[in-house]
Amino acid sequence: MTSPPLHVKHRSLGLAALVLLGTVGCQPAAGPAPGAVSEAGQVSVSTPAAGQAAVDVLATLPVKGRAPTTGYDRDEFGATWADVDRNGCDTRNDVLARDLVDEVFRAGTQNCVVETGTLADPYTGATIAFEKGDGSSVDIDHVVALSNGWQTGAFAWDEARRTAFANDPLNLLAVDYAANRQKGDGDAATWLPSARGYRCAYVARQVAVKATYGLWVTQAEHDAIARVLDTCPAEPIPAPAPAVDGSAEPSTAETSTEPFPNCEAVRAAGAAPLHRGDPGWSDRMDGDGDGTACE
Repeated sequence: MTSPPLHVKHRSLGLAALVLLGTVGCQPAAGPAPGAVSEAGQVSVSTPAAGQAAVDVLATLPVKGRAPTTGYDRDEFGATWADVDRNGCDTRNDVLARDLVDEVFRAGTQNCVVETGTLADPYTGATIAFEKGDGSSVDIDHVVALSNGWQTGAFAWDEARRTAFANDPLNLLAVDYAANRQKGDGDAATWLPSARGYRCAYVARQVAVKATYGLWVTQAEHDAIARVLDTCPAEPIPAPAPAVDGSAEPSTAETSTEPFPNCEAVRAAGAAPLHRGDPGWSDRMDGDGDGTACE
């Protein structure tokens, strides 16, 4: 597929309207307890410090049995693809704009609605041409599935916290449609990406999401994640999306996330290794196409 030149790239994907991020290690941030809702309607979450080894964060997660699915419904997680960061674009299109390249946006949508683009799929390693409406090329995956979240703690949350979880870019990736359908609501014990080079980044992202939202892991899930991380003990958890002031009015202005010029700059900034979708990512730094650059 030949796409027109890319003019706009990477909007900010903060959780301004719903999430107040804490960044003090793996301990709860000072202030409201995780899950508390402020007068401004923000949900307090406790985010592990970016760059921590995923294996160390995994060790902090409670290990419990899976709760029943009683009461689970997708509607319990709020409106599908809400505009929680109030940037004027829904979450699905925000993630497509972040993860695809050579995007073409629908005219008259202030570069919100992605019509076409190309995805370097992290789950399979395939290159996929996306066209809006085709229905069977690209999905947006909840890395920690909503059902899995429900059974590991989200059943006790209010709708505001569930909506934040369902729309958090830390928990979302544009991926191959068929791979996402194969995964279903599986955890790491039942499903891992076929692209083995991405498995470390995949489970590290699951660990980061679960730590951020105070979810637990089952013993089988813990052990499956640990086996993957045994092959990459220094694998860091991904950085969360930057928070944006939720009191601001919705804006149609575009915020560009410029890629690092080279791996030397990535290492100097302490951001190595980079994974596809991370701030500063550029495909040109991923010479072997495995979704990880500047190892």
